[in-house]
Amino acid sequence: MTPNFRSMVSLAALGAALAACSPAAEEVASGPPSRADLAPGLFDAGSVIWNLERTASVPPPDGFFDRDTAMIALSIPADEAGAAIEDEAPDGADEGADEDTQEDANEDTDEDEDTGPGLLSFANSDLAFTGDRVIVGGFHGFNVYDAANPDDPQHILSVVCPGGQGDVSVHGNLVFFSTEQNRGRLDCGNGGVDDESSPERFLGVRIFDISDLSAPRQVAAVQTCRGSHTHTFVPHPSDDRTAYIYVQGTSSVRPDSELAGCSGGEPDENPETALYSIDVIEVPLDAPEQAAIVSRPRIFTDYETGEIAGLWAGGEMEEGAQTAASTVACHDITVYPEMGLAGGACGGNGILLDISDPVNPRRISDLADPNMAYWHSATFSNDASKVLFTDEWGGGLGARCQADDPAEWGADLIADIVDGELQRRGFFKIPGEQSAIENCVAHNGNIIPVPGRDIMVQGWYSGGLSIIDFTNSDSPFEIAFFDQGPLGPDALRVGGYWAAYWHNGRIWAPELVRGMDVFRLQPSEFLTANEIAAAELIQFDEANTQTQLHVTWPDQPVVALALLDQIGRTDVLDGDALAAVSEAVEAWSAGEADAETLAAAGASLTAAAAQPGLSSADADRLSTLGGILSRVN
Repeated sequence: MTPNFRSMVSLAALGAALAACSPAAEEVASGPPSRADLAPGLFDAGSVIWNLERTASVPPPDGFFDRDTAMIALSIPADEAGAAIEDEAPDGADEGADEDTQEDANEDTDEDEDTGPGLLSFANSDLAFTGDRVIVGGFHGFNVYDAANPDDPQHILSVVCPGGQGDVSVHGNLVFFSTEQNRGRLDCGNGGVDDESSPERFLGVRIFDISDLSAPRQVAAVQTCRGSHTHTFVPHPSDDRTAYIYVQGTSSVRPDSELAGCSGGEPDENPETALYSIDVIEVPLDAPEQAAIVSRPRIFTDYETGEIAGLWAGGEMEEGAQTAASTVACHDITVYPEMGLAGGACGGNGILLDISDPVNPRRISDLADPNMAYWHSATFSNDASKVLFTDEWGGGLGARCQADDPAEWGADLIADIVDGELQRRGFFKIPGEQSAIENCVAHNGNIIPVPGRDIMVQGWYSGGLSIIDFTNSDSPFEIAFFDQGPLGPDALRVGGYWAAYWHNGRIWAPELVRGMDVFRLQPSEFLTANEIAAAELIQFDEANTQTQLHVTWPDQPVVALALLDQIGRTDVLDGDALAAVSEAVEAWSAGEADAETLAAAGASLTAAAAQPGLSSADADRLSTLGGILSRVN
């Protein structure tokens, strides 16, 4: 079926108007400013920025924004927000899952003749990148922007296709699109589906061909028993004409009358239950219309007993702990193909998977923690020595970053990977300065490729976006952020940054209601111009946010200078040794390199890396810089 679409919508006038009415972000000379008490507003909210520059603010395109939905659909007085959010739990909530962990109120977003468009009907969600294009997914469909000038993205295509949070990924001209709401139709129509069981309903992963922007086509629609809340693009390890899609469904199971073979229930009563598994779709990239499910791995199995429901059953792990979701499904799976690994955020557990055989991923480690309510997403360090998991306490609909909220709840958990096992280390959460009318919790992000450090940017919904250094797994800390006020002055309205992602020198942040913002890093006491320039060297033609790409930095002077800046912050080299290495690197940067001098400096650094008592980060920086200098001809 061919979906409805709008193409080439002009937004110049609206963009100019929004820029004119939007207040300049507060300029901060030094030290983190307060995020508290920012003025509310739809496109004119107060804002505060620290160690970043906002270079673009792109409003939602025509047909993907409704002021009444943004300002009225979830209009909850602050003192009633908690109870109202619980009432918004989806009709098709996970069987066995905690009611407060359902992210999107999946089934309560349908049109209603009395109340108008429902919660999140027009919300933006995730991103994918291909060439000069940025694809923005959403509950109403997806949009494509030309970002040849990343500081002035231009809207070029809209595809209207309601049916869920619209998780997106891309390969070439193929766009993969998740659908999980019961209103999803095979033909991408707006009318929804009335019957409890209907051949018109679609729940699963759609594939669009956008090679002709004037006529985008849905070329495949792979039905799944639980729909697709999110999905992950997984390249074949040796065949570049084949790919896989891992499908994470979190809705209740469809009836067999609608999709043959679907049934729910617990495995002790129904061993064929569609719960406790993921779906793996194989996609022949030259013939995507032939895409089909090829396996349903039971990745939560207790491998000793064979019990399918082998992980956390739900509830408190200890007195006073979080009420954790049961592990019946994964919310997100981030694959790291170069490492043969995947990190799964799966209800009540974080898991580590071996994906060397992508059709049959196998769990090799799992982690539970009393502070975690709903393991939501996972991000590896570049060397795959650690994973940062997020906890979506409150399902994204709650105000979970207030002063009285626990610092370990709704936060990031960092786990080291030691001999293939996940081991919990530290937590990070933004300061508790958000109000009772700002939905806030840890959400999606990715790595910023600064050599020698583990740095991540992520969205916190109405808590804005934050950049943290988690090089030391036990002591992560914030180095930059942007925040803006709530949508309205007197009620909790769901908004803010769904995510924040680094891609090719910019940070791209989709805002649920306001559109998409673009940021650039600024030098600070935490991050030098050399470190930023080294990160900006890394360019990928294609990037999917749940398919982590391995970064290898080139042997260039700016990379050496970045590492030297980091070494200079420590006392791992004495003054004379540091001065000698600095002189050699600066000469190379100025085009006056003496290969013999550089080689000698490199050898001294390699030797210094072997001295006892160094942290692994310091040793890695010394040896990496030594290797670079030793290779210069």
